[in-house]
Amino acid sequence: MTSTPSPSFSIVGRSVPRRELADKLTGVADYSADIALPGLLHGVIVRSPHPHADVLSVDVGPALALPGVRAALTPADAPAARLAPDLPVLDTRVRFAGDEVAAVAADDLDTARRAAALVRVEYAPLPFVTDPVAALEPDAPAIHPGGNLAIPQPLSLQRGDIAAGFADADIVLEETYALPTHSATPLEPRAALAAWEGQRLTVWKSTRGVHVDRAALAHVLGIDPALVRVIGPYMGGGYGNKDESRLAVLAALLARRAGRPVRIEYSREEEFVAGRTRHGGRIRLRLGVRSNGDITAIHGDAIMDSGAYQASAPGVARRTGQGMLYLYKCPNVRFDARPATTNKPVSGSYRALGAPQGHFALETLIDRAAAAVGMGPLEFRQRNHVPPEGQDGPRLTPPDEIVDGQPVEGGIPFSSNGLAECLRRGAAEFGWHESYRRDDPQNPFLKRGRGMSMMLYRGGVGSDSAARLSINDDGKVQLVSGLIDVGEGAVTVLAQMAAEALSVGYDDILPRFADTDSTPDAPITAGSTATFSTGTAVLQAAAALRERILDAATNHLAAPRDALSIADGAVFVAGDAQRRVSFARLAQDAGSASLTAEATVTPGSPDYIVNSFGAHFCAVEVDTATGRVRIARYVAAHDSGRIINPRTALNQVEGAISQMLGFALSEELVTDTPTGVTLNGSYLEHKSPTIQDYPDIRVIFADVIDPVGPMGAKALGEVPSVGVAPAIANALYDAIGIRFVGLPITPDQILNALAQQSGSSVTT
Repeated sequence: MTSTPSPSFSIVGRSVPRRELADKLTGVADYSADIALPGLLHGVIVRSPHPHADVLSVDVGPALALPGVRAALTPADAPAARLAPDLPVLDTRVRFAGDEVAAVAADDLDTARRAAALVRVEYAPLPFVTDPVAALEPDAPAIHPGGNLAIPQPLSLQRGDIAAGFADADIVLEETYALPTHSATPLEPRAALAAWEGQRLTVWKSTRGVHVDRAALAHVLGIDPALVRVIGPYMGGGYGNKDESRLAVLAALLARRAGRPVRIEYSREEEFVAGRTRHGGRIRLRLGVRSNGDITAIHGDAIMDSGAYQASAPGVARRTGQGMLYLYKCPNVRFDARPATTNKPVSGSYRALGAPQGHFALETLIDRAAAAVGMGPLEFRQRNHVPPEGQDGPRLTPPDEIVDGQPVEGGIPFSSNGLAECLRRGAAEFGWHESYRRDDPQNPFLKRGRGMSMMLYRGGVGSDSAARLSINDDGKVQLVSGLIDVGEGAVTVLAQMAAEALSVGYDDILPRFADTDSTPDAPITAGSTATFSTGTAVLQAAAALRERILDAATNHLAAPRDALSIADGAVFVAGDAQRRVSFARLAQDAGSASLTAEATVTPGSPDYIVNSFGAHFCAVEVDTATGRVRIARYVAAHDSGRIINPRTALNQVEGAISQMLGFALSEELVTDTPTGVTLNGSYLEHKSPTIQDYPDIRVIFADVIDPVGPMGAKALGEVPSVGVAPAIANALYDAIGIRFVGLPITPDQILNALAQQSGSSVTT
């Protein structure tokens, strides 16, 4: 691809303050649980103590007899329509310990909790299964009609000839990897407030897609979508994880029965148990390599734990395999996936979906392959990573169709690929080639090691996205989008783009987001597509609005359009800056309605794969007496195209790495096998890392401008979470000579492995 000169920007590329920062820091920001209405009732959900059971009867009479209780809801009261193919509003069969059975609403939270405890439910327990591999066996208890496969058909993707590729290999490596169920542990539990005015419903909720929620609510309640308004207030930690639950519809049904607004907010334990978790499971991976270091074949097979309902299982299954299919030059690849339904809490969307799981398997086996052919980890990756021209092979996508952001086929180049630069600059910053001591002469128990990983991630293809821009009478610019900022800074970045495109100040942009009554239709914020998709819509709307501004200014300035220029919120005649008219004057004269432009885009490219890339380098210190791991140094190099807001981008990378330390070293939502009950549904027992565990992180952004992305930008929000676990696992091997194939790598895992290595035993 021929490079083009990069335009100079005055606002894009600067670390302007985040739009919501002042409100959050001063406590002005209202979250879903902060919103109160006159007559507000508090809802509490009655949850099953059994992992699998038929609900024989639900008696809410004792609860309704309690003073202050205003409404109750049982499966008999729930609409028949489903929120998802396998998710009824309430059901007479429960499928995990914590599944919703009924709900009550009362004047205050304490009364609602007492009322929930008074609801009498008769259960008939059923056989249950909590292991995803066992769930797919023919004799496993059926959790849903039709079996326990969480997608309609097993996923199988292939390029080339796997059998020929392995036959061509000098060395074939194989390993099975165990992956934990991982909670997002957001600071803000899920919450929803529902209020009816006649037949019209308004819902305030923690969500990643107000328009999607509106459609779901209208469908389940059997009402016109025009009668449903969904508002997304500030969010306290989204991570792509909110929502996919029954929360909003239960609040709406209670509110309709009570004739008063109802708010339901999950307790902390409910957020762990009934929120949405990262899919655990098992991955088997085979890799063939020639003695010269060329990779001849890669075959991954994943069984993922979807929990009791499907949720985002199709997307997770697909994304788990993308690294195996495309990160390395290889003519023969195959990926198979079978997400399984189990009697466990529901897995769902969580930052990068299945990519961290798939890359953990891939990038640790790649280190083994490098060692097997006598190469260093960096050298092997530099030799084999996918190049800018993509994979070999024929293009299968028709020429005029948008290319999948997760391709299997060959013959299609990337719009940009800075992976080589990430590897080179990351290694240099880390000091990868510098000598170091694994042992500490002052502490015989301390061992040091270094590891690395690399990654790719989709980010260019998504659902149709829209943006609307208009000039107010005061000259300010309204930026309207149905998108919701889930914490990644989308509102800030899109405001910067709009300000740059319209030649106004950043503070002159007034964003209005996440309200179905006043914003154009929008997809969920997911897949790291917000900047790319909605950013493209913003730029197209800005281009159209500029034309309307120039048209309106021709009469004011008595000058032809080709003599006019725009700067600083005004139109002026080129060569005569005194002949100018402000945006405010134009809006006052022409009317804001005539100075409005809206654009809807289908994001992606028919010519290129739009992906982001990264390389991580990690140094660890292991205390072999306690099993404790300290991250001594971390370097993350990323290609996300032009960085619109450097500080926000830095926050995204640092936050993702810090978050995924838990996935690698400490966090697992544990289900008790004999009872099916979650054992550690609290911050005390679910060991999330704290600020004391976070390392200093050096972040490097490759000097890449993507020619397809808006103003040269690509995805960033999820990408840095992908490579953390394998970089740490590879560093641990370097330190103590043990390859870990299960996560999290806890101190007891390390001590047990060291004991096995030395032939002794250890009790933990």
